[in-house]
Amino acid sequence: MKTKKFMTVLAIFGVMVTSAFAIEKSEIESLPFMKLETETTPTIVGVAAGNENFTTLVAAVKAADLVATLNSDGPFTVFAPVNAAFDKLPEGTVANLLKPENKQLLSSILTYHVVAGKVMAADVVKAIKKGNGSFEITTVQGGKLVASLKGDNVILTDEKGNVSTIIITDVAASNGVIHAIDSVVMP
Repeated sequence: MKTKKFMTVLAIFGVMVTSAFAIEKSEIESLPFMKLETETTPTIVGVAAGNENFTTLVAAVKAADLVATLNSDGPFTVFAPVNAAFDKLPEGTVANLLKPENKQLLSSILTYHVVAGKVMAADVVKAIKKGNGSFEITTVQGGKLVASLKGDNVILTDEKGNVSTIIITDVAASNGVIHAIDSVVMP
């Protein structure tokens, strides 16, 4: 008798287990844990392309043929001019720089905004304080930018004496960091 009860319980358990595994594919796909996707942080170009404030910069990076470089492993720090920064340039400057015959000049200007390595805002401020008020930054282009403080703001001074303020800091990318600036700096 005990054997018969045991076999009945075992049979019922078997039906339950079989039923549990008989879930259709559509039911599995609708389960919340199945919809999780691995999210990765985009590269510097991906971050810029995903932000409407950098459309001019993205167009310039494409025209200068720097997309592959700024999509590479890096790490890089980019002082990225927002659209309004490009708007401050004399009329026609951006259109002229985007012409194929000006690719080398455009590349030089853009790489003047890029630093090898990942430099966070706190590191810049620390270096400015350690440097008694200024910190010289060597760009990928080979030129120099000088970072200093004006009140609570970090400003960059280019080789021509033009000044740009960092307006957004530490925007993470998979291959570095972006700091948005309010003016284009020139080598």
